[in-house]
Amino acid sequence: MHPYRSHTCAALRSEHVGQDVRLSGWVHRVRDHGGVLFIDLRDHYGVTQVLADSDSPAFKAMEKVRAEWVISIDGTVKARDESLVNTKIPTGAIEVYVRELRVLGQADELPLPVFGEPDYPEETRLSYRFLDLRRETLHANMMLRSNVVRSIRDRMWDAGFTEFQTPIITASSPEGARDFLVPSRLHPGKFYALPQAPQQFKQLIMVAGFDKYFQIAPCFRDEDPRADRSPTDFYQLDVEMSFVEQADVFATMQPIIQGVFELFADGQTVHADWPRIPFAESLRKYGTDKPDLRCPIEMQEVSEHFRGSGFGIFAKLLENAGTEIRAIPAPTGGSRAFCDRMNSFAQAQGLPGMGYIFWREEGGETTGAGPIAKNIGPERTEAIRRQLGLSAGDAAFFLGGKPESFEPVAAKARVEIGRELKLSEESGFRFAWIVDFPMYEKDADTGAIDFSHNPFSMPQGGLEALSGDPLAVNGYQYDLACNGYEILSGAIRNHKPEIMFKAFELAGYGRAEVEKRFGGMVKAFRYGAPPHGGCAAGIDRIVMLLAGTTNIREVIMFPMNQRAEDLMMGAPSKPSNEQLRELRLRVLPPEA
Repeated sequence: MHPYRSHTCAALRSEHVGQDVRLSGWVHRVRDHGGVLFIDLRDHYGVTQVLADSDSPAFKAMEKVRAEWVISIDGTVKARDESLVNTKIPTGAIEVYVRELRVLGQADELPLPVFGEPDYPEETRLSYRFLDLRRETLHANMMLRSNVVRSIRDRMWDAGFTEFQTPIITASSPEGARDFLVPSRLHPGKFYALPQAPQQFKQLIMVAGFDKYFQIAPCFRDEDPRADRSPTDFYQLDVEMSFVEQADVFATMQPIIQGVFELFADGQTVHADWPRIPFAESLRKYGTDKPDLRCPIEMQEVSEHFRGSGFGIFAKLLENAGTEIRAIPAPTGGSRAFCDRMNSFAQAQGLPGMGYIFWREEGGETTGAGPIAKNIGPERTEAIRRQLGLSAGDAAFFLGGKPESFEPVAAKARVEIGRELKLSEESGFRFAWIVDFPMYEKDADTGAIDFSHNPFSMPQGGLEALSGDPLAVNGYQYDLACNGYEILSGAIRNHKPEIMFKAFELAGYGRAEVEKRFGGMVKAFRYGAPPHGGCAAGIDRIVMLLAGTTNIREVIMFPMNQRAEDLMMGAPSKPSNEQLRELRLRVLPPEA
């Protein structure tokens, strides 16, 4: 017999009754039933109940074991009494009578429990991540992640893609986030960078003549943390294809992504209709470029109903350039209590509040109520109702100003209204391609023009489009949104040097700077570059959605905390003086 186990803790069934077996694992739980000791023995695969009574030679050893000790037992498989069968676990029809027990590894008193799903402080959980990972939910999440990655990899190979690896140590590149810099010992005063993405390399793979590339790629960005974003590193499905247009990328990626979701959706509906929504339309209707389409509510602009009206706040706002009033319809939300609740929601998000109108039937007519209705009068109130397609018992909420100032709150309010009024789907996955992203944006403080998305994208209209207003130029850029999250981003690439130089010039990068930063790519494009495009899908976010959690740290094996610290390994840490001397570096003290 193997020195540690003849079976795993998930393998034994009724057909094994009477067999002598050896199991090894962790003591999940100990129960003393007055002269009979029970242990739930756990390993990677599952749980088996083992027991010993006072007649067993292992009884005294079993009395000493504690939770999370690692033990090995020899015993005989017995059938449980019919009334004691545990249908919740695969091994629930049997138990193992223990004759011999060996302790393989003792455990100190636990800093957090492993049994069950306790609500423990995240700092404690991350400090003892190896214990936290023993919990059933996290263990299942990591297995889900592994299986998702395997499924993606298999699907990419089946679709004719070839997997290549790109460098981890490379040059700094303006990808929209801060680089992690790595000092060079051999070249004092110079730094490598960890790649924010394999962007340039995957394009060079296309120039080199490989037609379809993919990689499960680690990416590194020095970003501020969010619940749905790791502050240091993440993994993405990185994809590039030659001789393709935008529609070809969509047609290739939809069956791959949809197939993964269908395989792991655990009974939830995966909708096959993936609309293509222009960026500007998405902001106008949903307040965000990653809409949650499980909520059917669409916002509408209603500025003309308030221009010159008796509602002074909105009327005065509309006198300023670039302002508008937008309405969020709320079917069935026509009660003052609900309207007050949503007004408080807006205040909690940092706005003064949300104006509202709710409609009710009086004397056979539908009339509007609330402060706004009173101030703008019945004709304007009725015109708003008709535009929004509302009836008695419904309501509408209003936000005004420059769209960029209120859209983030409007986006949250739309989803909250849909959830509260039970208008939204409670489960399932709805996708949308967001297209026609603007190539450039203007800094609100400096007025400087910079890239708003991927700087390597082909502008719609080519070189000619770059001769006009940069803010009017759209790129062949696209995102895939799912349930309120961006899970994929990509573009058709700019593969022509003259267009590339002009595109970067508009963002403030001179020709010499482009040659310096992207010399390898510019040089490659001069030697015959095919039209190409691709995308990158966030592995962490995909698994987060499939696991039904909103915290990305729940699906990453060893995540950083929200201050970008590894509490378990003690990173970041101070370098030794010897290390600094080797690198010819001096560390400045932190600013007071």
